[in-house]
Amino acid sequence: MPADRPHAAPPPAPVPPAPSPPGGAPTPGPSARRRRARLLVPLALLIVWLGLGGAFGSYAGRLGEVATNDRAAFLPRSAESTEAARLGADFRTDNAVPVIIVWESRGGPLDGTGHAAAEQALRAAAALPGATGRVSPALPAADGQALQGVVQLRADLGRETGDTVRAVRELAEQVPGTTVGLAGPAAIAADLGGAFAGIDGLLLGVALGVVLLILLAVYRALLLPLLVILGAVFALGIACALVYLLADHGLVTVDGQVQGLLSILVIGAATDYGLLLSARFREELHLHGDRFAAMRTAWRHSLEPIAASGATVALGLLVLLLSDLTNNRALGPVGAIGIACAVLSALTFLPAALVLAGRAAYWPARPAADGRAPVNAVWARVAELVARRPRALWAGSLVLLAGLAALAPTLDAGGVPQSELFVKAQPSAAGQRLLSAHFPGGSGNPAVIIAAADRAAPVTEAAAAVPGVAAVRATTAGAPGAAQGGGQGGASGAAPGAAPLVVDGRVRLEATLTDPADSDAAIATVLRLRDAVHAVPDARALVGGYTAQQEDTRTTAAHDRRLITPVVLLCVLAVLVLLLRSLVAPLLLAATVALSYLATLGVSAVVFPHVFGFSAVDPSVPLYGYVFLVALGVDYNIFLMTRVREESLRVGTREGVLRGLTATGGVITSAGVVLAATFAALGVIPLAFLAQIAFIVAFGVLLDTLLVRSLLVPALVRDLGDRVWWPAGSGRRGPRPGSVSAAESAEVGSGTGG
Repeated sequence: MPADRPHAAPPPAPVPPAPSPPGGAPTPGPSARRRRARLLVPLALLIVWLGLGGAFGSYAGRLGEVATNDRAAFLPRSAESTEAARLGADFRTDNAVPVIIVWESRGGPLDGTGHAAAEQALRAAAALPGATGRVSPALPAADGQALQGVVQLRADLGRETGDTVRAVRELAEQVPGTTVGLAGPAAIAADLGGAFAGIDGLLLGVALGVVLLILLAVYRALLLPLLVILGAVFALGIACALVYLLADHGLVTVDGQVQGLLSILVIGAATDYGLLLSARFREELHLHGDRFAAMRTAWRHSLEPIAASGATVALGLLVLLLSDLTNNRALGPVGAIGIACAVLSALTFLPAALVLAGRAAYWPARPAADGRAPVNAVWARVAELVARRPRALWAGSLVLLAGLAALAPTLDAGGVPQSELFVKAQPSAAGQRLLSAHFPGGSGNPAVIIAAADRAAPVTEAAAAVPGVAAVRATTAGAPGAAQGGGQGGASGAAPGAAPLVVDGRVRLEATLTDPADSDAAIATVLRLRDAVHAVPDARALVGGYTAQQEDTRTTAAHDRRLITPVVLLCVLAVLVLLLRSLVAPLLLAATVALSYLATLGVSAVVFPHVFGFSAVDPSVPLYGYVFLVALGVDYNIFLMTRVREESLRVGTREGVLRGLTATGGVITSAGVVLAATFAALGVIPLAFLAQIAFIVAFGVLLDTLLVRSLLVPALVRDLGDRVWWPAGSGRRGPRPGSVSAAESAEVGSGTGG
């Protein structure tokens, strides 16, 4: 831990030894029995937690069993594309998901031999264990340089999808003289499964390893980091067990993204709360010879900020239940469960473990009971700077944050193109590029139209007349079933003139677009297509498919941001008002954290396209970033301001903020670095969504920890003085007997005290 120096406080008066019993021989007295009895409670708590860890620890690696990575399961609930997907599911007569094979000639047009070999490969693929047995013919491209075919895979393959897709590729590669690409929903699902394969082991191992290394480097203690990590692992195991139970009964929906965020949230929060408690316990060990008394004081002073911090994060996450996006709604209760488990572990397991370990937890730097609380020399100098130049510090910080925040509107949240879904090159993206190079840009992801059967003809005519639509065809009884919202690449395999399949008085049409399905041009085409088919009388037409889902998701995400952003801020304000019993301080803290979030978006708007190569961000990323940064950013201000209020009751606000900053600077900065590193661990999963969340939260936490909480907030509080506690006032009581005097506090705060 950074070098500490003691307060200039007189040592406590020596305590006279207890009298010996008659006869002069020392015997175990009541105090000894009480000490042994007091060990029973923490020992019992430790045994309970060890039992819970043994029973539920394995669930941290089992959430994948109940997770779904079907993107159709996370569509906006009330959107037109979702209703079209629901009705279109009735046309999936074989309950299949397509994988599109593209054969590109390595030189010259494909001849009859290549075409025959492709047909043979398709027939062989139809016989694979994971296939439905239905395939399309091999259809040539207009340029004669490529062929495409569709193999329908069973929709219930789950984790076996990747193995089946690899088997399809092996068969397709037997066509001589061609380069093979696989595209379509099944190929994307296989790549997603491979990306999320690291959620259970790799992500958890990297996150815990990073946290452990940071704690060892910062605190230079051997046992303390292990106890903190063990508490986080126990919390994660219980959280995963609860989420597993809920998901298994269909009460929550979990995908790989939610699963990864749960692990990071629990590890980060449990570590932060554990550091706050352990730092206060270490401080109290200097002031108390009795470890039980030290823990009572540390627990009492840590309870309020930890509980308030957990409440802000949990409430912020639960506000996501207002979202119309299913994956946003899923993260709300799942994340809140994780935070509750982190708080429970920090307030029960860790105190028990620390009190049993006593001073040995901090070995080799065991805190001595010298009656002098440690003071971090670095943060004493920071406090001195705040004391000398408060107005310049807060004004300069605000100018810097406002300048960065001005760039936030340039962040494009229109959605990640399909070619950028993965950070690393993936086969499905390469296959889609190959498909788009020789077939209409929307091949593989047609717009899906559900309409009344008796109005099929005018709807088809209206759709075909829309600029940007290459072709329109109906799903027929003999065609391979199309994936929900995905389509089959325009290769229906229907015989010319075949009658459309009618289900419940409706028909299903596929409109192949001329532009790539995730492009702005394709979205504009879908909007024109909706206008055209909606205008057909009595058609009751709905337009769905991949492009429509992208547009509906983007529109819904923008609506969610407008709705959820103020509600989260109100929840945070409510907790802060109850905690600090003030109006000015909560408004100040909430405003600074919100400004820090906007500044982070501004930095991301520059870094994402120019450093990471992201042309846009997922529509949900700004909302997730807001919830995490506002709730987690307020955490550190809660840790600071509760200590400032505690000190202000003795020495006044202007001096209390210096003492609070000096006392909490080291632990809060360590906690911020740990949380940032924990979220950065999301980068090991090669998905653009998680990489974007990782950067926004990691950078935002560091910005909030190192600038907002270290300089901006203390400088504002120093400048405002007691007005920050309006309307209640500081409630200053003056120095308590035996406490550090106001003069000594000022001396320590300025960095000149002994």
